[in-house]
Amino acid sequence: MEFADPGSRHDPGPHRDSHFEAGPRPEPGPRRRRRLARKYRRRRAVVGILAVLVIAVPVTIVAVVHNLSSNISSSQLRAGDDNSVPEKLTDETNVLILGSDTRELDTNGYGSAEGARSDAMILAHVSADSSRIDAVQIPRDTTLDIPACADTGSGASAAVHGMINSALNAGPACSVSAAEALTGVRVDHFIEVNFDGFATIVDALDGITVDLDEPLHDTKAKLDLPAGEQTLDGTDALALARTRHAVGDGSDISRMGNQQMVMESIIDRAKSSQVLSRPDRLYGFLDAVTSALRVDDDLDSVGSLASLAATVSSVPKEDITFGIMPWAPAPENANRVVKSAAADAVFTALNEDRPIADLLG
Repeated sequence: MEFADPGSRHDPGPHRDSHFEAGPRPEPGPRRRRRLARKYRRRRAVVGILAVLVIAVPVTIVAVVHNLSSNISSSQLRAGDDNSVPEKLTDETNVLILGSDTRELDTNGYGSAEGARSDAMILAHVSADSSRIDAVQIPRDTTLDIPACADTGSGASAAVHGMINSALNAGPACSVSAAEALTGVRVDHFIEVNFDGFATIVDALDGITVDLDEPLHDTKAKLDLPAGEQTLDGTDALALARTRHAVGDGSDISRMGNQQMVMESIIDRAKSSQVLSRPDRLYGFLDAVTSALRVDDDLDSVGSLASLAATVSSVPKEDITFGIMPWAPAPENANRVVKSAAADAVFTALNEDRPIADLLG
């Protein structure tokens, strides 16, 4: 019988028990030292990665939230104490959404007037039980007696009879006051989005898809689109939302259908898996949104906006009503409009937290 060399790798070595005192462990050979070194390097690498995850991820999240929060600008909801603020009858939430055409932007070619106007105005009502959203788009050419407004940073404004879109020139608090005077509905928050921000939001989504029944051309809005389904970048989406001369009779009322189509496309795209499942794209979208917004002081945080967004996004699409304020030609100018008696019924329903779908015709 051949015995293995005591120094070979087959040698089981001395049997160890409680009565045996082992000598010093032999120095491992070169190959084993390399295996052990690789093993320890892997272990150190795993520990290092875990340390990065444990430490860096929370820091990154905090940094992201901080960055997004710092994007948001805010302003007062109201211009001082105002005894004319409508009484709130139920626990609903009413948000005034303003599309601003302020001239102090990077985007060129959208007019030459100074100051700011609300190119779009939507009163969105979230029911008290958060089960329904009723949104009413108010034509920018709506005329009314606009209340005087104290200075909130854009200068004070006197009471005047004029178009509701002009109220924004004195700041969003004055638009809130004008909207409340028109509707009799108490506004809880405002959200203002400017032209540049609108285009940036669409670009952050890698564009939106629309389906046009016919070609649309409008040199003033810099619009030239063919008929059919197509993907629009931010510039074209903004042009489509703004064009008046390419649709209907060229009035503000005529373009509201396009504005609603564009907004619905943005919402559909933002809620799609192509955005929600892509952290890079989602962050870019949220960064664009928060950079484009001016909100009232109570919404001036990512948490507050996220809470409102969560409430809105939980409402099924079939429970969202989106319509245009019923109107009639203004007596003093056929190119302007005033709210009709049917509009009063719609706004009364909002105040009483009742659905408005059947009232919009």
